[in-house]
Amino acid sequence: MLEVANLEVVYHDVILVLRGVSFQVPDGQIVALLGANGAGKTTVLRAISGLLDVHDGDITKGEISLDGTPIHRASAAAIVGRGVTQVLEGRRVFGEFTVEENLRVGAHTTRGDLSGQMDRVYELFPILADRRKSTAGYLSGGEQQMLAMGRAMMSNPRYLILDEPSLGLAPILVQRIRDLIVDINKHGTSILLVEQNATMALSIAQHGYIMETGKIVMDKPAAELMKDEDVQEFYLGLHSGGEERKSFRDVKHYKRRKRWLS
Repeated sequence: MLEVANLEVVYHDVILVLRGVSFQVPDGQIVALLGANGAGKTTVLRAISGLLDVHDGDITKGEISLDGTPIHRASAAAIVGRGVTQVLEGRRVFGEFTVEENLRVGAHTTRGDLSGQMDRVYELFPILADRRKSTAGYLSGGEQQMLAMGRAMMSNPRYLILDEPSLGLAPILVQRIRDLIVDINKHGTSILLVEQNATMALSIAQHGYIMETGKIVMDKPAAELMKDEDVQEFYLGLHSGGEERKSFRDVKHYKRRKRWLS
């Protein structure tokens, strides 16, 4: 199990961003972490992946553990070696490399059968097999997202962390990414999914957490979150009763606060 317990993070020694964040990603499950921009989701992912140092951030309280062993002071490379891999927001593929070269970069911690792992990724993402000699920078946005996910899968992770995988994609590609996440999970990889598309995330997750201003404010099975009136209003874009808001004016003049912030 991947567990975050009472985590506090400070940037530049003065800016407190996370305030006692706690959640779990059990083996074999998809867990959704939702929240508005600025809620602290990306900081959580940086802490798990060992990337806080790059942004002058530091864990001042709490811990992150894998199967009961703390990993929050380990290097990013060591965390990948332990089986926790992240796909960053914005894809971040190496644009001048070919698809196959990008995938080989993702295998730098892999021990054993590199060709077998490559075949597994091509089986998950057939479009990458067709484009293996293509320059990554010329791929479409959806293809680049698949390449970023495939590159992460080259390390054969136990836990895959996805940061906004549907960002900027057309609806038909969002559905394709959704199906790929489900397929990856069925093959035994646990997934922590950070996603602005709350409907997509909750439709495939077993459990969900909602963040506001650096704290977890709601924690329920995903099916229950989908039915929660506050979640429907503020994250699924629905009024109480299931009616969709008609215009931005309705949102602009909507005054009721989220009950968990009252």
